[in-house]
Amino acid sequence: MTATRLGTPGADGPGAAGADSGGTGAVGGRSSSVPADGVWADVVGQEAAVSQFRRAASPEGSLAQAWLVTGPPGSGRSTAARAFAATLQCEQASGCGRCRACRTTLAGTHPDVTVVATDKLSIAKEEVRALVMTAQRSPATGRHRVVIVEDADRMTAGTFNVLLKSIEEPPPSTVWMLCAPSAEDLAPTIRSRCRLVTLSVPSSAVVAELLQRRDGVDEDLAVRAARAAQGHIGLALRYATQQGALAAREESARTLLSLRGAGQAVLAAQALVDRATAEAKEHADLVAVEEKQRFLRSAGIEDGKVPPSLRSQVRQLEEDAKRRQTRLVRDVLDRYLLDAHSVLRDVLSRQLGTGSELVNIDVAPEIERTAAQVSGQITLGLLEAVQGARERISGNVPPLLAIEALLARIAVSLR
Repeated sequence: MTATRLGTPGADGPGAAGADSGGTGAVGGRSSSVPADGVWADVVGQEAAVSQFRRAASPEGSLAQAWLVTGPPGSGRSTAARAFAATLQCEQASGCGRCRACRTTLAGTHPDVTVVATDKLSIAKEEVRALVMTAQRSPATGRHRVVIVEDADRMTAGTFNVLLKSIEEPPPSTVWMLCAPSAEDLAPTIRSRCRLVTLSVPSSAVVAELLQRRDGVDEDLAVRAARAAQGHIGLALRYATQQGALAAREESARTLLSLRGAGQAVLAAQALVDRATAEAKEHADLVAVEEKQRFLRSAGIEDGKVPPSLRSQVRQLEEDAKRRQTRLVRDVLDRYLLDAHSVLRDVLSRQLGTGSELVNIDVAPEIERTAAQVSGQITLGLLEAVQGARERISGNVPPLLAIEALLARIAVSLR
């Protein structure tokens, strides 16, 4: 299953804008010491959802065998799903976070918990068929066999059909957990058979507190990173821990507001796409090398010479790498567009005099200047243009064309 990572939480790579990881490593990047809230300590700002999960896992609760966890990117869908899986396997039946079952589930090594994440454009039928076979097996050590599918919205219509039978009639001990941005991202036949849990975007204050408590981030940096990430926990962690990430975001915001001509816009678009491509290629190449090495080891090939009978599988790995890079480029650009949207929203907030706190506080002078130069109607039009660019890129329009058109419109509007 080359397009999936089994039993491991999603990493916070180039696609952080689209990914839903609450951190890195074990769930939410937690250390070996588990806070008083056990496995739920890193599911922040989701009190209603946590209460629903805990009731279902309790002896008095009603445990559905198929769940759909929805929420915006960064809200912690997969983190909540893994915490629920740990609660179901917990030796104390409480999600204590201390027993072996909780710890191995959070670490991605529990034999009865399978976590599937893809960094390609879609999840293939063959991968889901393998999952269905896994779901049919009885638990090896725990009370349940739990199958978590991150990015379930990347299944095609045909793939949903493969999954449907297992969702309808799973074995008594199997629990399916599908994660997606919204219920509408899944086929009606699938979502109608799942119990829905909806997450919201956690507040910046809650995210900042998590970064300080869990990751040891300085308070001022945690607040800046959380505000810039707009509630996206994984992205906030990236801004707080990756050197230069927050400064690069602020510089991109200044560049956006300084555009004044089509020529500038074209150059800025090219530089942005080139940077996104390089970032995505670096990550995709690293994963491709790891997957090829893993394949060669499993095939017993030590000299690197692939026999003719296995060359088709190596070519498939290469094709997977190309699709992975395409997906990551889109994710990096979408992250930029979300940042651009937040900058323009700050401009509109100043124009309307809402009094709300700026997301991009470090570029406040540029925001104030832009707000005084153009009308609120123009800013509204630019916000719609950003959303349109996101939709065009997700709809397979060449990214460079979509970004060029957007930045050219912004440059003309801000003259």
